Amino acid sequence: MSSLLVVGSVAFDTIHNHLGSHDRVIGGSATYASLAASQLAPVRLVGVVGKDFPREAVDMLRGHGIDTTGLEVANGETFHWEGRYSDDLTSRETIKTDLNVFADFNPKIPTAFRDSEFVMLGNIAPQLQLHVLDQIDSPKLVIADTMNLWIDTALDPLKEVLKRVDILVINEEEARQLTGFHHPLAVAEALRTFGPDTVIVKRGEYGALLFLEEDIFCAPAYPLKAVSDPTGAGDSFAGGFLGYLAENGHTDLRQAVICGSATASFCVQDVGTGALQDLSRDHLEKRIHDFRELTCF
Repeated sequence: MSSLLVVGSVAFDTIHNHLGSHDRVIGGSATYASLAASQLAPVRLVGVVGKDFPREAVDMLRGHGIDTTGLEVANGETFHWEGRYSDDLTSRETIKTDLNVFADFNPKIPTAFRDSEFVMLGNIAPQLQLHVLDQIDSPKLVIADTMNLWIDTALDPLKEVLKRVDILVINEEEARQLTGFHHPLAVAEALRTFGPDTVIVKRGEYGALLFLEEDIFCAPAYPLKAVSDPTGAGDSFAGGFLGYLAENGHTDLRQAVICGSATASFCVQDVGTGALQDLSRDHLEKRIHDFRELTCF
């Protein structure tokens, strides 16, 4: 089993949805990804929080086997996002984004973390993603996420990041924005010319597409009777995906996609990280088995 480094945001989220308002629940890309990956491999977390971040939340992360040595506690308040979802959860509106201590985040990779073999660059500024890569000795595999903000405001450094990553995980809308193409094959081909050998296009409630050279794999989303909160689903997917690879080696990307999809399906069943905190390995294995039954013909 290999070491796994996750770098990204640790935050508070205030979420308004069909279930009501949920004030300052624990969130952030690194939080979701770390909890998801911790089911499968030891996780090393790098992020920043303010003095207001509860000790109980740090203890919760550590209780899942996550090494929080790289979690900096800075003077000020923790990054806070507030948003409102439509009743069907297919769209959301950002009400407020308070960067707080995250505005000055300068990832410092502890010496003990620099030999990490598997690295996840969460959704942070491309300049910071490059800074992280400069501090890692010789990773076996690097996976990165990005968003429309960086495509709009930091395209050149983003392209430099893509030259140095092995796998890009990106949602469908942002993939089209980055490439200028619409159809999946054209989008994937264009993304792979930027550098990553492998591209995963997240499609929300429609699943995910994996593109590797001439190989294409389509994974459905797991059918659920109800969804509580889609916040963090993409990060949970990436964490479950990379956790599988860290546990088993860079061998079976299709199986890793299913593992990521299964993990994300648990994430959306509760508000915030609640379902991931309660997730057990047995439950995850059962859902992966259900995915096999769902897609076998």
